[in-house]
Amino acid sequence: MLQIPFPNADGNLRLGPHPMYSALELTLILLVAAVLGVVAFRMMHLPPMLGYLSVGILIGPHALGLASNSPATHMLAEFGVVFLMFSIGLEFSLPKLKSMRRNVFGLGMAQVVVTILVTMLCGGLLAKFLPKVFDIGWSASFALGGALSMSSTAIVLKLLTEKLELESEHGRRITSILLFQDLAVVPLLILVPALAHPGADIVEDLAWAGLKAVFVLTLLLTFGQVLLRRWFRIVVQRRSQELFMLNLLLITLGAAWITEIAGLSLALGAFIAGMLISETEYRLQVEEDIKPFRDVLLGLFFITVGMLLDMRLVIENWLLVLVLLIVPLLIKFSLIALLARVFGASPGVALRTGLGLAQGGEFGFVLLNQAGALGLVDANLVQLILAAVVLSMLATPFVFANADRIVMKLSANEWMQQSLALTRIASRTISEEKHILIAGFGRSGQSLARLLEEEKIAYHALDLDPQRVLEAQNAGWQVSYGDASRRESLMAAGIHRAAALVITYADTQMALKTLHFANELAPALPAIVRSVGEDDLDKLRAGGADEVVPEAIEGSLMLASHALLLMGVPLRRVVQRVQAARSERYASLRGYFHGLDDLADDEEHLQVRLHSVPLEGKAAAIGKTLGSLNLSELGAEITAVRRGKVRLPFAADMQLEAGDVVVLRGAAEAIERAEKQLL
Repeated sequence: MLQIPFPNADGNLRLGPHPMYSALELTLILLVAAVLGVVAFRMMHLPPMLGYLSVGILIGPHALGLASNSPATHMLAEFGVVFLMFSIGLEFSLPKLKSMRRNVFGLGMAQVVVTILVTMLCGGLLAKFLPKVFDIGWSASFALGGALSMSSTAIVLKLLTEKLELESEHGRRITSILLFQDLAVVPLLILVPALAHPGADIVEDLAWAGLKAVFVLTLLLTFGQVLLRRWFRIVVQRRSQELFMLNLLLITLGAAWITEIAGLSLALGAFIAGMLISETEYRLQVEEDIKPFRDVLLGLFFITVGMLLDMRLVIENWLLVLVLLIVPLLIKFSLIALLARVFGASPGVALRTGLGLAQGGEFGFVLLNQAGALGLVDANLVQLILAAVVLSMLATPFVFANADRIVMKLSANEWMQQSLALTRIASRTISEEKHILIAGFGRSGQSLARLLEEEKIAYHALDLDPQRVLEAQNAGWQVSYGDASRRESLMAAGIHRAAALVITYADTQMALKTLHFANELAPALPAIVRSVGEDDLDKLRAGGADEVVPEAIEGSLMLASHALLLMGVPLRRVVQRVQAARSERYASLRGYFHGLDDLADDEEHLQVRLHSVPLEGKAAAIGKTLGSLNLSELGAEITAVRRGKVRLPFAADMQLEAGDVVVLRGAAEAIERAEKQLL
């Protein structure tokens, strides 16, 4: 179990419960602080993660002292990392992991080994030229190098997931290195004590740890998938959501426990469990069910990290802390970027990989704690390094937010590649007019594209998964690699010439970002957004979406329609019921233009419909404003006015002219009364 230390007032590292509050009171303090912190940072349009970290600093033992890092708190916090790694594992598969083995055991191993060697070299030089300031031996330098080589799995993977960059080239390299870092913790935890006590049998300890690791990983990867598929089938047949959830928690924590008893990390076991489930038909349900546990517990993890920072210590030794923050960040960034280039990455991908992993990590706390407890590193120096590591983790969201800008400044080649990518998008869409622009080419985007092709309607899709884009292009689909949440990509895809924008992202923040630039570039362009549930419906509409389609509602409507048909309800009545339900949700579907083939029924006079009224000759409404007509008193409303070839939305101060066509919406009798008043 990962135990994160924090400095006590006497300079020692300790873990312990808070003496003032009960477990319930401490939980309430954490919840109140977390809610207020996240609300405040959301209002400032900053990542919620910074809210959690800031809350931890504020209520921690070094500030207000409302909470402390107890073992129970750390256990819950680490479960947040476990569930995050499980969710990340759901995005992977065995074939994908095999394809990443060169990056995991090549680039990942090189990163850890080279970082340790460079740290030992720097430690030796400092000890030689500045013996009074840095009097550390090679074994202490090795321990510090091991701590420095670690990066924050929780922070980096969460940010990659939020930015939809997990499947990008730099995202895969970052994930590969993080996986190897998790594996490297085990031998490092064995080597550091062995260096402090040279008499230990280091070879035997490493061999035994390696044997256990290989056995457990082989067992999980070889037999895990077959057993999981069969077991899930048994559980699902019981038709109990409660049982499904309990089973999910059992598998996640059980796999984490198995790898822990083998000397590996809890997170690695959870990752493997998620990866095995990803190849079953239950992946999507599992992904939805695990989110609440993951997000809440991960927030607690970030709070515990914030508790480690002693601002008094930082202020008193600000210059030294600043040096310990900046120098390791630059060294680590440079090393990882250089190694990524050696392993075949383009300059832009290499720089993004270095920026993503330059910070310290949670396992670095463990190694620092071990080095301090063994007397390899002075306790005061450990505290200063610990403060620098926490600050580097606090800076990571800002680095990610400005990664593109940094890379463009550091690499002229990256600028050329970005320009080339935009040129490719523009060349594919330059001849398209009135096309549908699709943001995201996952299952929803592909289904939409298939229907558009059948109707011979032009479209072009943008997606950030290079493998998916390549395969789709080879199959003849109109799709390009590009980020629809960037202004340049939307312009290159011809947003000014498009007929509509359809956003298929499941991530609300990405959808809102895309809407922001779309409204800025083409404010009159209709935008339809997919939403998983109803929670973000108002937020997306406020962000500029003309229509939001919640998957949950559409699924329930299909279920209801099939159930009604099975009960013998006529097909036309079922269609009307579904249409009425949709009309309540979607403004663009409220009402329709009736024709001669529309059969009358007992409820036709109540059916909401659309009706066009041309204003010709001496129509009474000519010269009047829409607001002065007061058609709402008659039960009708004006949805639009067509003037020439332009369709104008309703505006109360719009003055009607001869030749205008007024589009009315309402029940049949209300429309009839409104038409009489207009004419």
